[in-house]
Amino acid sequence: MSGADPVLVGACLGLSLGIGLVLILLGSPWTRPRDLEARISPYLRRDRGSSLLRPRSAPGRRTVLLLLIGPIARHLLGLLERLTGDAEQLERRLRLSGSASGAETFRVEQVLCGIAGAVLGAVLAVGVVALRGASPLLGLLIIVLGAVIGIIGRDYLLQSSIRRRSVRMAREFPTVADLLALAVAAGESPVAAMERVARSSTGALPDEFAATVAEIRAGSTVSQALLALGDRTPLAALGRFGEGVAVAIERGTPLADVLRAQAQDAREASKRDLLEIAGRREIAMMVPVVFFVLPLVIVFAIFPGLAVLDIAM
Repeated sequence: MSGADPVLVGACLGLSLGIGLVLILLGSPWTRPRDLEARISPYLRRDRGSSLLRPRSAPGRRTVLLLLIGPIARHLLGLLERLTGDAEQLERRLRLSGSASGAETFRVEQVLCGIAGAVLGAVLAVGVVALRGASPLLGLLIIVLGAVIGIIGRDYLLQSSIRRRSVRMAREFPTVADLLALAVAAGESPVAAMERVARSSTGALPDEFAATVAEIRAGSTVSQALLALGDRTPLAALGRFGEGVAVAIERGTPLADVLRAQAQDAREASKRDLLEIAGRREIAMMVPVVFFVLPLVIVFAIFPGLAVLDIAM
């Protein structure tokens, strides 16, 4: 420690003191929110029973660790929920991405990504402070920024997974709807048609139809399973497909015609998406033309005239 920078050591000690004071303030009984049960519990009589039947308390060290880490973990989870949404929204986004993990697993992955980002930020901060002689506050800011980037980066990967799955389902949907229409027109029931498509095809959408068939086999009605199919997929057209088929089954409408109409609507929507993408790409292609090609054309057109004028002068 003799060769350490006194400013850096002082900044670390001040940071530790500040974190400790903040934790003490947040964990004090005066600032801790009390629920209804905690407020009325002292005024209620409870039969405590025999002490032999009480569960054994945790060891002293474990109790101390839970008391110290518990408030920190709760505040970290609250911060993550404010940054990336609450547990219900996160569960729905995980269903839309097709992930089998739960919200708790995703939160753990976010914390690990935040720790990894903080470690990389610490390495970069040490290099900046030691080699460049920057301020220790800048190094602390780099560490915090690395942790935040790691947490938000994991959420961005989840959103990217939802977008990729939506695009993949949009490509598969017209073909799958045609297969369902052919199977129903051949005399099969809607459940048997979905099971045939799920068994004979591969992709994100056939997997969802397999899950829908499994729900129906477990006791759910066809209408409820189709509505649930629209809720757990990111494709809006698939939600309309589930509602249309459910209404057709309830009202006795010819299902093959409904499925063909749904497939035609899906193709029209795909064409509109392609036209929108082409329009955006056309505008993007104007950037190199305006900023790179056009200035060169102007230079090649004007430079000979300037050269002639220079020679004449």
